[in-house]
Amino acid sequence: QVQLVESGGGLVQAGGSLRLSCAASGSIFSIDAMRWYRQAPGNQRELVATITTGSYTNYAESVRGRFTISRDNAKNMVYLQMNNLKPEDTAVYYCNADITPVIPRRKYNTWGQGTQVTVSS
Repeated sequence: QVQLVESGGGLVQAGGSLRLSCAASGSIFSIDAMRWYRQAPGNQRELVATITTGSYTNYAESVRGRFTISRDNAKNMVYLQMNNLKPEDTAVYYCNADITPVIPRRKYNTWGQGTQVTVSS
């Protein structure tokens, strides 16, 4: 069974930095796009950043210039470096990826369980 597991969340002061990691595990044939989403209390889940297999990246306007998404294809990992954090970045951050297992050989959109990021003012 393929799964995504996030780590690296925590409490940080405004202006600080955190690095989130997400590891894909299981019998994986391939991973296409990988993404980070976030959801603050009372808000809808929003797309924060995307990275393709060719490392093309895209960011939400609210985080562009402060957050950097990257991936290590050999390790089936995706990262989110978050700098100059603001209180409005407080949310549960979720890893998401399009993963094709060895069996069955079809693509699944897969979610992690989320990691809490809290930014104090």
